[in-house]
Amino acid sequence: MVYFVSNVPNMSLPVFDMHCDLLSFLGKYPDASPYDASEHLPCAVPFLQEGNVKTQVCAIYTGVSPDSMKSALNQARVFSELPSKYSDDLTHLDGDLASWPKLKKVSLIASIENAAGLGNEDVSFSEIEHQFEEIRRLTGQLAYISLTHHTENRFGGGNYTSSIGIKDDGKKLLDLMDGLKIPVDLSHTSDELAEGILTHIDSQGLDIPVIASHSNFRSIWNHKRNISDEFAQEVIGRGGVLGVNFLRAFLDDKVPERLYEHILYAFENGAEKSICFGADFFYTKDFPDPNRFPFYFPLAENASKYPSILAHLGSSLNEESLRDLAYKNVINFYQKLWS
Repeated sequence: MVYFVSNVPNMSLPVFDMHCDLLSFLGKYPDASPYDASEHLPCAVPFLQEGNVKTQVCAIYTGVSPDSMKSALNQARVFSELPSKYSDDLTHLDGDLASWPKLKKVSLIASIENAAGLGNEDVSFSEIEHQFEEIRRLTGQLAYISLTHHTENRFGGGNYTSSIGIKDDGKKLLDLMDGLKIPVDLSHTSDELAEGILTHIDSQGLDIPVIASHSNFRSIWNHKRNISDEFAQEVIGRGGVLGVNFLRAFLDDKVPERLYEHILYAFENGAEKSICFGADFFYTKDFPDPNRFPFYFPLAENASKYPSILAHLGSSLNEESLRDLAYKNVINFYQKLWS
């Protein structure tokens, strides 16, 4: 592919981003501020505002640990309090999306990244149900649930596990989600778990949408965190959305412009009404693996970069396609789901 520099002016289209980890940062550091616009917090509120992000999905993320449920509940409480603490700039996303592009504040909606936050490895399933209801009470409508993260848990295999599919508790959790208008997210599943999720939904006739909130295309960059064409087509065929991830490790270690290639690949392969943004911005300062630095290329280093990213893509995509990518695909998905 030939890379280019666009002469199209910056486009301040409104943006709906499907994934960040602001809540895990605020939950871990109680005195921290969502306005900390340093290089280590690329989803800080000033960056969101500069990038014209109208809605940011904030993941409740936990690892697989004895305190996962406690951490998840704490993050849900943090989420519930954000608009009252920062009422000038933040609000919760209203289910009525008809006037969404005219929002004056950054709206937030929660998701669950790793269902370990719903249940430690040794609790009863009735305790999982109680935790689920408590988180829903605190957060309202959830944007989606990921059954796993990188590793295995009681629900199934994560993206860095091999040959571990869906477990009995994973099936029970899907049964619990049936009809609640909460999508299941394939972004952190093993391929075996993704297959198990789809099979269980279909065999049991469950009403659960399927998405990939923050995954790139394995055909462009062969990484286990990226989605295969097979599962991408399943998401597309089921009316779901696919969020492009900005992390360097999942784009290409050395070629920043690969971001555009992932996006254009979606438009060339039937995902023009499914592709969206799922940047995966998180607090990086305390990350234990120095080999991951820098996490983001400068062209996509924080949420303020959306206008320049869209302007660059303006040399290849028309205005309708740019609007689909920036917000319309996601808005259409949730309007249909929540109606």
